[in-house]
Amino acid sequence: MTLPFTPEQPPALGAEVIKLAVMAVGGQGGGVLTSWIEALARAQGYAVQATSVAGVAQRTGATIYYIEMAPAGSSAPVFSLAPAAGDVDVVIAAEMMEAGRAIMRGFVTPDRTTLIGSTHRALAVSEKMAPGDGIADAGEVRAAAEVAARGLVLADFEAAALDVGSVISASLFGALSGSGALPFPPEAFEAAIRAGGKGGDASLRAFAAGRQAALAGVQPATHPVPRPAAAAATTGPARLRKAWDDLQARIAAMPAPVQPMAQAGLRKVVDFQHPAYGAEYLDRLDKALTVDRAERDWTLSVTAAKYLANAMAYDDVIRVADAKTRPERLERIRAEMGGAEVMQLTEYTHPRAEEIVSLLPRALGQAITDRPRLMGWIDRRVNKGRRLRTDRLWPFLQLHVLASMRRFRPMSLRHAEERAHLERWYASALARAGTDYDLAVATLQARRLIKGYSDTHARGLGKFDRVMTGIAMVEGREDAADWARRLMTAALQDEEGSALDGTLKTIESFAA
Repeated sequence: MTLPFTPEQPPALGAEVIKLAVMAVGGQGGGVLTSWIEALARAQGYAVQATSVAGVAQRTGATIYYIEMAPAGSSAPVFSLAPAAGDVDVVIAAEMMEAGRAIMRGFVTPDRTTLIGSTHRALAVSEKMAPGDGIADAGEVRAAAEVAARGLVLADFEAAALDVGSVISASLFGALSGSGALPFPPEAFEAAIRAGGKGGDASLRAFAAGRQAALAGVQPATHPVPRPAAAAATTGPARLRKAWDDLQARIAAMPAPVQPMAQAGLRKVVDFQHPAYGAEYLDRLDKALTVDRAERDWTLSVTAAKYLANAMAYDDVIRVADAKTRPERLERIRAEMGGAEVMQLTEYTHPRAEEIVSLLPRALGQAITDRPRLMGWIDRRVNKGRRLRTDRLWPFLQLHVLASMRRFRPMSLRHAEERAHLERWYASALARAGTDYDLAVATLQARRLIKGYSDTHARGLGKFDRVMTGIAMVEGREDAADWARRLMTAALQDEEGSALDGTLKTIESFAA
């Protein structure tokens, strides 16, 4: 599919006033893009008005930047403050779902609107919060855009900008130029960027990349195939290197289908704790291998390798602090910020009494947990939102010290609770392998319901326990594994667990 017009022949606009809407979310530079468009129009002798309907940054909301322009004349034009359905000439969407939002609100019409959108995804909070796969289908938005828009420019403008060390606002500005939707030459666009001052060279490179993508018309969405990371050479003290090599030798002795997942799981649990913890992981995996069989392609053991690692490398405040202070994370953030000289990095924390007490030694933590009034007293003092500027030394050190507590993790109340829960789940799964292999695999897969920490972990744990109860109710039926999978699907459908309630009631009706 190509553009229905060429840059030399811009589409006929609905009126003398040209109306543009920029749909963006926090951090995508919608304000910068709007300022460039304003500067461009004024330099070309146009009167301009720009407004914004602010949302919430960090993808919990979105912002609509609205621009109207008209050739300056003897009388000042009257501009609107917000876009209206069916009355927008150009829509620029900084992300695929923002294009969908513009279509749903009626801003994109086949008789008038040029839609410029980036095909990459910046997941909304609602998508991330879904217990299962909550990612919206970008293909549906693309199909709707092909019907709804008069002119259509779709490409991965995020990647185009990152490839040249810039940000998406510059590549979208280039796409606006390449689309021919505005009656201004490319040189005028470039002059608007130069007038902005700092960062102009990188922005000009991204502008050129975006313009070229627009001139090429609608591009297919890019889905790069991830390449497996090359195994890094083992470094460190000789004692630890030998312990790691011994673990590698144990994996090499396992059946070939099991080795890749076992290798990934081993790396995860060793990174979580230490090589001795990795040996504990392989000891548990060996139990699955003893009840598994080759004619089933070692499915039970492969599944156990995956979910054992997830269960053993559980999320706690120590792990979160460790993830937030790792050098590779800071390097990634700097790369995403395009090497910005000034950067503020704020971490949002909201610990509950449960998270604090769970770090204590098992006996002490349990004694406090058994006293509700004491737990309430602690919760009132710690259950408060906090912001830590980790681009500063003292807040960073606080998280770094917390991350260093992982050496004491095996003695904590949380570790004892996680270990006991894991043993019950794993034993019940392996006990079913001899009589119902598929149900044993499904029991292992139920562990996927438990993720995150704090309230997220508590909700997932509650659903897991209810699913395990349902599995016990259908055990012995020929279709037990099918019902186990239905329970998991229902548990992942909504946060409240309404779908799971319905499935459990159905099971209760025939299990009674």
